[in-house]
Amino acid sequence: MALEKPVLTKRIPTEPWGRHEDRHYVDYNEYVNTGGYQALDKSLQMDRSAVIDEIKAAEIRGRGGAGFPAGMKWSFLPPADGGRRYLAINADESEPATFKDRLLIDYDPHQVVEGIAICMYACQLDTAYFYMRGEYHDQRATLERAFKEAYDNGIFGPNSRLGQINGRNPELFLHRGAGAYVCGEETGLLNSLEGKRGWPRIKPPFPAVAGAFARPTIVNNVETLACVPHVMENGPEWFKSLGKGRPEGTPPHVPASFGTKLIGVSGPVVRPDVYEEHLGVKMSYAIETLAGGMLPGMEFKAAIPGGISMGVLTKDEYDAPLDFDIGKKYGILGLGTACITVIPEGYSMISCARNLARFYARESCGQCTPCREGTEWLYKLLTRIEAGEGTTKDLDLLLEVASSMGIMPGTTICGLSDGANWAVRTIVNKFFDEFDAAVSKNRLVSLSVANN
Repeated sequence: MALEKPVLTKRIPTEPWGRHEDRHYVDYNEYVNTGGYQALDKSLQMDRSAVIDEIKAAEIRGRGGAGFPAGMKWSFLPPADGGRRYLAINADESEPATFKDRLLIDYDPHQVVEGIAICMYACQLDTAYFYMRGEYHDQRATLERAFKEAYDNGIFGPNSRLGQINGRNPELFLHRGAGAYVCGEETGLLNSLEGKRGWPRIKPPFPAVAGAFARPTIVNNVETLACVPHVMENGPEWFKSLGKGRPEGTPPHVPASFGTKLIGVSGPVVRPDVYEEHLGVKMSYAIETLAGGMLPGMEFKAAIPGGISMGVLTKDEYDAPLDFDIGKKYGILGLGTACITVIPEGYSMISCARNLARFYARESCGQCTPCREGTEWLYKLLTRIEAGEGTTKDLDLLLEVASSMGIMPGTTICGLSDGANWAVRTIVNKFFDEFDAAVSKNRLVSLSVANN
């Protein structure tokens, strides 16, 4: 099922279409010589609303984790009123074991820049901020080089081929975060962008109405914007011919799994890397064919399919399709980033859950009580169970706390609490025997003492 013509990485050789060693920075001239910016020129000949209609027709879903239709998000903007309107590019790739956006930044940033320019033209956005993870030090220099090339060649600035937008020259700025996981949430990102503490905001108002500096703002992921030039160049139907598509019997208004996806694979595999494939390929295919299978002597036990907040898949779910419907079928939160973390036999799932809980406890912004208190309690309970000091009551309390953190929608401002809940709860429920065995030791000791 491998693509004959890769979409996002067609200028970045990647297995199975090329060699990892051939990857290189594609500068402006090489990008143009291989067809770059033709989609932008085509878009500039179209009415702005027609460009948005093309993106809506392609049914591009957000590649950052939420899977919200990009064209629909673009259409939420209110009419232009002459004031500033913003685009925020979410490159705060802080989800553990996720590094797909970094690949695009390292090797093909102009593909993303072209998507940014098309979005700014279509949505009448005069200012764009590329919000990048603070730990991406080398990527800062790469982006600054690409942005300079874009300015020098009339993509942005006073001589922009986009013309003036809202009476202003279109501008693109790089903004680096400070290493906070919660700033990957779009409103936390906007607060950080404004120089405030990176706390997620209560919605409504949504960013499209009142985002950065209380002005209309679109927030899109790096990979999402990288899809845009290909849709504008080849058309929505071409894009929809890729991927799993819409399952038979699904109503047309239900978002589907069209296009390709960058899939990361990490852990004890032969070729950990980022690959591009159709949405809907099996997780087993990604691990065995793309990543070369498990390392010698290792056996597959479980995998986190797309960021630790999504939950875990077991050996019985090895063939789960990597599409946007995975959450409904396999009891996890969703596809997320589609960057797979492979867990081998012999590794304790109690240790895995404790490690994830520690991460969430440290990264919670502390605004919401269920998240602030719940993540700490999850970590403390799992630490006690891992140390062999847990009881059956601790295990019951662990599941009770996890459920209370995300069972009722709207109890917290952002999804971090839900993510911590799903991460821990799916591991406990799917590997309950490990947890039960750990706490049963103390139960048997207690019974023995009582009998004596």
